[in-house]
Amino acid sequence: MTGRSAPAVLPRSLRAWLGPIAAPAALLVGVLGVLYAGRSEPGRVDRWIIQPTADSVRPPWRRVALALDFLGEPAGSAMLVVAIVAGCLLLRRPRAAVLVVAGAAMTVGTATLLKHLVGRTIHGDGNLSYPSGHTAFFTALALVAALLATGRLGLGRTAGTSLVLAAALVGGAAMGWAQVALGAHYPTDVLGGWCTALAVIPPTAWLVDRTADRLADAGRRELR
Repeated sequence: MTGRSAPAVLPRSLRAWLGPIAAPAALLVGVLGVLYAGRSEPGRVDRWIIQPTADSVRPPWRRVALALDFLGEPAGSAMLVVAIVAGCLLLRRPRAAVLVVAGAAMTVGTATLLKHLVGRTIHGDGNLSYPSGHTAFFTALALVAALLATGRLGLGRTAGTSLVLAAALVGGAAMGWAQVALGAHYPTDVLGGWCTALAVIPPTAWLVDRTADRLADAGRRELR
């Protein structure tokens, strides 16, 4: 019998920390969206960051950026999700496998919806850029992996929260660097994508746990 015996994807020790983090992250996504709605040029922060980096990455680092970018494309992201889901199932973490799929879908779906609502473009070619879907996706997977590791290692509130935030920072920074270096996004697009994942994954993880617990309760009642 599974149900409550299955490890939660959002450990109780982290709920009090990640919930409050999700709220300001969502607020920042909205604020940036309002500031850059309908615009196509870089903002002041973008110009300060982008001038020394854009179009200046040369091999071998350009190949690294292209490899990271591929992991955010449909084929690369599908391969990555399948690999992580398989790992979750091998570790007997079915809820984590569900969160990988649901979290990635919710994060990318939210980023796509925001792109059409905000309408920010880059290079004047009509490509919607805010927030960065690549960054949101990669950060989301980093968060899920860190949550799985936290539960697997039995980390407490401080250590678990530190691991989750560090993973989000590293994952988001890596993909964000690649997107800016390749000229695909402005830095503020990247920040918006990073915050989108921070805003979406904690409530999605909570929903996965709550749904699984309810299904387990219903199954036990039927067996009585």
